Amino acid sequence: MYEKKPWLKFYGPVPESIDYPRVTLYEALMRTVARCPDDVAWDFFGTTRTYRRFGDEIRQCANALAALGLKAGDRITISMPTSPQGIICFYAANKLGAVASMIHPLSTAREIEFYLNKSKSRFAITLDAFYGKFKEVQTATGLQTLILARIPDYLDWVKRIGFNLTKGRKIPAVPDDPLVRWWQELMKGSYPEAPQAKMDTEALAVILYSGGTTGTPKGIMLSNMNFISEGMQVAAWGDLGGGGSMLAILPIFHGFGLGVCVNAVFMGGGKSILVPQFTPETVAGLIKAKKPTFVVGVPTLFEALNRNPLFQKSDLSCLKGAFSGADQLPRPVKEKFEEIVRRQGGTVKLREGYGLTEAVTAIMAMPMTEYREGSVGIVFPDMLAKIVKQGTMEEAPAGEIGEICLHGPAVMLGYLEMPEETAETLKVHPDGKLWLHTGDLATMDEDGFVYFKLRLKRMIKSSGMNVYPAQVEDVLYQHDEVLECCVIGVPDEVQVERVKAFVVLKDPGRAGPEMEEALIVHSREHLIKWSCPREIEFRTSLPKTLVGKVAFNCLEEEEKARLKAAGLYAGEKCDHESSG
Repeated sequence: MYEKKPWLKFYGPVPESIDYPRVTLYEALMRTVARCPDDVAWDFFGTTRTYRRFGDEIRQCANALAALGLKAGDRITISMPTSPQGIICFYAANKLGAVASMIHPLSTAREIEFYLNKSKSRFAITLDAFYGKFKEVQTATGLQTLILARIPDYLDWVKRIGFNLTKGRKIPAVPDDPLVRWWQELMKGSYPEAPQAKMDTEALAVILYSGGTTGTPKGIMLSNMNFISEGMQVAAWGDLGGGGSMLAILPIFHGFGLGVCVNAVFMGGGKSILVPQFTPETVAGLIKAKKPTFVVGVPTLFEALNRNPLFQKSDLSCLKGAFSGADQLPRPVKEKFEEIVRRQGGTVKLREGYGLTEAVTAIMAMPMTEYREGSVGIVFPDMLAKIVKQGTMEEAPAGEIGEICLHGPAVMLGYLEMPEETAETLKVHPDGKLWLHTGDLATMDEDGFVYFKLRLKRMIKSSGMNVYPAQVEDVLYQHDEVLECCVIGVPDEVQVERVKAFVVLKDPGRAGPEMEEALIVHSREHLIKWSCPREIEFRTSLPKTLVGKVAFNCLEEEEKARLKAAGLYAGEKCDHESSG
């Protein structure tokens, strides 16, 4: 089916193909600077920069980094929230031909040591609050220069005083240290003009890391072209030109935050509204004050907004698009969001999209001109998608469940220093094309619309039958008492795995055996017997990943630990069979 590209007839005004400049990320951004120099590129709590001034600051940063010794082929770890310093440094490093390794600013010292050594970074930039963690691991890494920034660097004097009187007071003073250089001083210095490095568009430009809370993260190698193509695809999809603006809620260490909320906006010439730390109150306030045209995020973000009084009262007629990705969108969350939007003067539907870091991030979405219930949409221009029968390269018929495979300019170079894992994920098919095997299960209809089912590693095998956790969660969310839920497979000697649900109630006081029985009965009314939860555990909250997705693997590890402690865990047998 992919050869026929049936989805193209739903593109509307979106081009079927895009002419990508074969340049570096820095050069691509400078093309936007030349095209719309006086438009606002970013807004950080009221501090703004036009594209012209943004370009000047990137060049100044590149000059400073070059003077410090950063050169082509070097790696620089950027451990920053979504803030001007992190973004300026990202493009400045690219001008010099250096590779940006993006990590979470709240990483532990042990994690920082791992990331610095994995990327072989001699340089790093972080906030002053995190100096101690980098200093702690200095001797165990190749770190030679640590640039420290402060949140107030880009705040007006009123907000700067407010920050210093509250959060700023808790930040320990940084001692004199030859390792440290300060961002503000570097940006005020005078340096020779650093020449632009000769860097190929297909060369490694960025290292992002696979998510999850267990196991060793994989370094995902992404090229200039990966970011340019994905950014231009998203910009075309949402018409992110002048006048368009997006809340950059997701962090820049994450493909969605960096690839869509920042880079795609800059490729289109829109405005990125930078949000360094997510709270429902902050985001609701920014929607009310800044009137963004696009809001994108994970389901938990929209669920939090739905419950926020300020969001419920804001004028939402500004919204041109709202997209949820990175996790299954519960139906009640979608319906509530759309109800609030309609009531507050807006017309947008909360559409779903799909992507993964191995293709930068979002790579398909529901078209702005079409809507299909339960679908994550169709692939972006110049990308190909097909569903293959599990464990094969054979395309599955329309409507049959299989693994999502992707081909196109956004597909990664591979995993950093992991050739075997790369070979398992990137495979040349009989058609001669290199396809990314995503490890995600879905169906595709006759028109090319994809219906995401689950990550392969989430599938539960209960009494020999496949159970799809997202399907069970959807049913539980339909119950009026359920606020949040997560379904996992628990190792079981008889069933191989039994289905267990973790539930957060709207009224925690109602938790107990009666409510457990009520939810199990509710499940039986909507699900086949083997898919129903055998057990429900009530929680006041569920563990989340760094970007706000429910961390199902944490719950799985907790259950295994509990069973081991009770002498009931069969170990490798259960591990192996539960992964099938």
